[in-house]
Amino acid sequence: MTIPFKGTNIYFTDSGKGSALVLLHGFLESTEIWHQLQPELSKKFRVICIDLLGHGQTGCIGYVHSMEQMAEAVEAVLKHLRIRRSTMIGHSMGGYVALAFAEKKPDDLKGLCLLNSTASADSAEKKINRERTIEVVKKNHHTFIKIAITNLFRPKNRIIFKESIKTLIAHAKKTPLQGIIAALEGMKIRDDREALLHFTPFKKMIIAGKKDPVLDYNTIVKQVEGAQVKLVTFPDGHMSFTENESELLQAIMRFIEK
Repeated sequence: MTIPFKGTNIYFTDSGKGSALVLLHGFLESTEIWHQLQPELSKKFRVICIDLLGHGQTGCIGYVHSMEQMAEAVEAVLKHLRIRRSTMIGHSMGGYVALAFAEKKPDDLKGLCLLNSTASADSAEKKINRERTIEVVKKNHHTFIKIAITNLFRPKNRIIFKESIKTLIAHAKKTPLQGIIAALEGMKIRDDREALLHFTPFKKMIIAGKKDPVLDYNTIVKQVEGAQVKLVTFPDGHMSFTENESELLQAIMRFIEK
């Protein structure tokens, strides 16, 4: 299904009945990443999966897609579906979008889960790396996609999940160049939202990979200190929806039903 939004269309799926669960994918991903989890989750919940701006079947609206703009698109889908309150799970960049949504509409959330994601902003070094990445993407985004996605997995898992990686790369290659750059620009300028982990009324969970090549695990542990946030640790990398699929399903079920 699609709805119009600022001159383009937002694509989403809506399955199951019950309490609303909103799943937001990460950078270079789409609703496709949830296809293994969605059937089980929709047995108990109403599951809404949304293609974020410039990804999947959702178009671009500019040369920078801020996390706030992406959250506005999510809000538009939920308003269209007349969903007042939901639990939101965001993978990587999807977590940044969920946080932007939470900052604007905290009363609309029952729960928030950051999956292989962080509430902190990019460091100065990370912002420089984003700039370098944008230049690489402009030269050959297909090569960038292949390397970037493979490197999100724990090294020993790159052989184990070889076919899954191929599928992820194939889907990612459908992402338009403008969508890739706009997302990188948006992530680069996102706000620090660690305060939301401490001063929001809804329940919170962070799922982290101990061997995540992108996010430092120890930094995530420090981030939740003193906050009412459940920390779930998996032994693998940044792609928990593939590397730890069954454990992730159980963690999500427990979080929503608690």
